[in-house]
Amino acid sequence: MKASIVDLRYKTKEILQALERNESVTILYHGKVKGIITPAGRPAGQDMRKHPVFGLRRDAGETVQEEMERLRKPRHDV
Repeated sequence: MKASIVDLRYKTKEILQALERNESVTILYHGKVKGIITPAGRPAGQDMRKHPVFGLRRDAGETVQEEMERLRKPRHDV
């Protein structure tokens, strides 16, 4: 469901009903998304190990520490 700032004030009942139906409510301000209200009963997140990106660089050949040091070093060593 999408709701504007005015809807928050005047259609609070409908917004609360949408949350009871386990729907997220997207809040719009001047047509742009400002936030999302999610139902309280819904779990906050998923197990990260089930995310498709987890372990993507498993075969990279360098440790996380080595990769971070490589990424953080200056562009041109003096």
